[in-house]
Amino acid sequence: MPSPSAVVEPLGDPPPGARQLARGITATWWYTISAVLFLEVFLVLVWVLQTLAEPGSTTALLVVALGGLVWWASTVVLLASYRHRLDAEPGIPWARIAGPLLIAIAYGAAAGLMIDSWLLAVMPLAQSVVLLNWPKGVRLRVVVLMTLVLLCIAFIDAARGAAPAGAPGWIPAVYAILIPAMSVSSLWWWDVLVAVDRARASESRLAATQERLRVATDVHDLQGHHLQVIALQLELAERLMGRDPDAALEQLQAARVSVDEARQGTRDLATRFRSVPLGDEVANARDLLSAAGLAVEADIAPDADDAPAAALGPVIRETTTNVLRHGGGRHARLALRRVPQGWRYEVANDVIAGAAGEPVGSGLDGVRRRISEAGGTLEIRDHDGDFVVMVTVPASVGAASDAGERR
Repeated sequence: MPSPSAVVEPLGDPPPGARQLARGITATWWYTISAVLFLEVFLVLVWVLQTLAEPGSTTALLVVALGGLVWWASTVVLLASYRHRLDAEPGIPWARIAGPLLIAIAYGAAAGLMIDSWLLAVMPLAQSVVLLNWPKGVRLRVVVLMTLVLLCIAFIDAARGAAPAGAPGWIPAVYAILIPAMSVSSLWWWDVLVAVDRARASESRLAATQERLRVATDVHDLQGHHLQVIALQLELAERLMGRDPDAALEQLQAARVSVDEARQGTRDLATRFRSVPLGDEVANARDLLSAAGLAVEADIAPDADDAPAAALGPVIRETTTNVLRHGGGRHARLALRRVPQGWRYEVANDVIAGAAGEPVGSGLDGVRRRISEAGGTLEIRDHDGDFVVMVTVPASVGAASDAGERR
């Protein structure tokens, strides 16, 4: 049977905000790959138009056009390998990149020979090389080197008369020289987005781990002390049992008191972790929703820590969960402020399309009962396409709730 620490709880469905964030990253990737492939298609088309300008170039036209499509398709393989580079095993994935590199070499050699262009012969390989997964800091050097090589070859082609004279004839050469830098600039934007997303996920996991470690340390210190005292008292009672029963009984009674103290200490510890100031509760809710990909507005009163945490704390946690589970995942608005009736907490969020008019879940039913017992009110309404929950509680409920928790 696995230990409790080895049990993995099911994560369930991700919240809509997290799904929206994942969709945004996927959309950015498709934008990136589309930009790179469009550059290649455009460049092949320019070379095809230049080939058409030459008389009797049917074979060359077929080689440049059809070979360009094959090279274009091989680039998709390189881009797919690049996208999953962080999850791949260390080392160079030759099995995946060897084919595209050979296709680039073959296409460049055949097309360059057909139209007598050294630039076209080298350009496909240079483009494929810069799309490889180079270590950090190496990619820039590779791009600069490939650009300089292509620039030199373009001048060589012009010097030997292979490139047509005039501005139109230089258009393929200009795009061939710039395509490595333009492609890598698109990949750089993708790298930035992936780094930000992974940093946000790591920060969230680190915060949760630190909180668990802090709780575990407090529980260990508390229970370890009491258990050690109880063990010593029981050992002493065992030794005294034969020669001094009354003293042994006193030690047993002291051990029972220590057990009660340990139980009370555990309850106090749990109460301390539950009694988070309301300002921190709202700030935590804002950070959680922001991490899920929502645009969050928060209006927190300067004296929010004076609000009744025992009454409103569970409300804030439940409504935040409600936004993550049932919201549309685009935006949310949080507000905690003092009103003449006491304290008011309001949360508004967009709803999933077609979900308007759905019955209120059991979580909000529990909020209604809790607020009713505290003498407050709960209002739920739809406003401008947003689902709004507004809770108002008397300011005096805070002291009574805190006293009830201590008892």
